[in-house]
Amino acid sequence: MKHMFVAAGVVLAALIAPGIVLAQDVAITNARIIVGSGQVIDSGTIIVKGGKIVSVTAGPAPGPTQGLRTIDAKGMSAMPGFIDSHKHVSNGENAAGQMRLLLEAGYTTVLAGGGQADTNIALRDRIEKGEFIGPRIIASGQINLRQTPADARAAVQALAAKGIKHTGEIALTPIPGPTQAEIEVLKAIVDEAKKVGIQVNVHAVSSPAMVAAIDAGVTRLVHIPNKDFTSYDQADRVAQTGSIVAGAIAFGAPYIDRLSPPPAQVQWPQDNSTRFRDGKPWPEAISGANRDDKGRALGTEGGYSLVNARRIWDADTTRQLISYSTDQNATDLVVLEHELKSYSVMFSMADIHRIIGPNAARYVGMADQIGTLEPGKLADIILIDGNPTLNVYEMLKTTVVLKEGKVVVDKRSIPSTR
Repeated sequence: MKHMFVAAGVVLAALIAPGIVLAQDVAITNARIIVGSGQVIDSGTIIVKGGKIVSVTAGPAPGPTQGLRTIDAKGMSAMPGFIDSHKHVSNGENAAGQMRLLLEAGYTTVLAGGGQADTNIALRDRIEKGEFIGPRIIASGQINLRQTPADARAAVQALAAKGIKHTGEIALTPIPGPTQAEIEVLKAIVDEAKKVGIQVNVHAVSSPAMVAAIDAGVTRLVHIPNKDFTSYDQADRVAQTGSIVAGAIAFGAPYIDRLSPPPAQVQWPQDNSTRFRDGKPWPEAISGANRDDKGRALGTEGGYSLVNARRIWDADTTRQLISYSTDQNATDLVVLEHELKSYSVMFSMADIHRIIGPNAARYVGMADQIGTLEPGKLADIILIDGNPTLNVYEMLKTTVVLKEGKVVVDKRSIPSTR
């Protein structure tokens, strides 16, 4: 699958420079607070100290706020920072630009979807050392299924030695389904990963591949199946095993007349034609497109993904089976819009907030630290200039971003006061 990386060098106005991003104790006042768990506070205050959320209350702060940096969020909504549980990132020459755009769109955590472990580690470390700003990068490492089970076990051990806690996406044959050789190697990976505390992420884009992965012990699936319709029984397998599927449900949906705002790598004519996410004609350009007996691309991926997402979601009343991911690297605000529009066909706004917040946090293994605005959680907070309880378009208006209590993006014309 080809991925596009945004060009660095063009910066939106009023952003905080990396060299002056400092930890501060903060009081966010007068905010509509979308907790992420389903609770919405019409007007309240969030207190942040030491990089963590201390309190979330309706109305004014419960105690004194002297010494706190006060951000008056009147007219804005506070949400947990967005979490992308599967995205391919780059440590190349455009890394700083791509990371900045992710923050500007509202993302504070990204699970690297693939690539070499050393490359992902290097990107993570560049951000953590302050070379440039960016979301929290959770590094992963590739493991190939085309090797012996013993070699696969050794590959898992090698990742553990580097401190990696996630595999990149491990692709299973979708149609007619995984081979027995793939399953044997996958079982070895899963078994060894359990011993060293590594999460196994499997790329399963058909319902048979999804179930085969679950039967092999996998609980983290990359992509809603887009090759066929998922049955009720197959959806029940996801629920029964406590598995979770990273969405990317807009994979098969076309872009139409979407000229990416600068800075962007992909810009195509607004000629009322349908295009895949690489700008080439849809549905022919869909990666691994579903085809008829004459070899023509069908574009059925879009329909399968939508129905399957809802079917899997409804298989369990806890509403924890679907996570948020994008798996594409056009301009991040455009990608966010494209993905959220597909979610809005099948999900309520409250459910979308859960999917991109606590569910995505669960997928990446950080449910106790991020994903909701609750005391004790890391202060990954975005302020949106609007009301995201209304529609997905309101989620495209991120104005201020705090990552672990540090203001890393501030697009307001008048910054906060003391």
